[in-house]
Amino acid sequence: MPTYFCTSASGRLAAGQKARIAGEITRIHSEITGAPGFFAQVIFQEVNAGDWFMGGTPLTHEQIFVYGHIRTGRAAVDKTRMIKLMAEAVALAARAESHRGVWVYLNELPPRQMIEFGHVLPEPGDEAPWAAALPPEDQAFMQSIAARPAAADAPKSP
Repeated sequence: MPTYFCTSASGRLAAGQKARIAGEITRIHSEITGAPGFFAQVIFQEVNAGDWFMGGTPLTHEQIFVYGHIRTGRAAVDKTRMIKLMAEAVALAARAESHRGVWVYLNELPPRQMIEFGHVLPEPGDEAPWAAALPPEDQAFMQSIAARPAAADAPKSP
């Protein structure tokens, strides 16, 4: 259900750092919202030198930008807590020079305007009955994602 894009300079994040960031973003989202972790996807994008501008000039400092698309219907206090925890976790996993270079934005989308796993999404809090009503093969597919080793178990980068 949530999709998070994590943008950084090309080569900035090693594979282990990406795995840890993906695991932390997924864990935080799931713990705060109650949504199953297998719904979360984290997509990493790298930007080449000279292709990232801030204030109209090429970026000269470290920057990691996390942009999340989540379903509407969450309490403001939960969203604020979520972005603070994510910024902290990303900075730690990336060994960022400064927390000021980690930005996290959330964009909300109405659930009825989203399809995942071939089905229109439920309202927040209705995940369990929604999942129970899905065809058995779709339930099995989603559970197979949940059964994979967590990104946090992936090799750590130096």
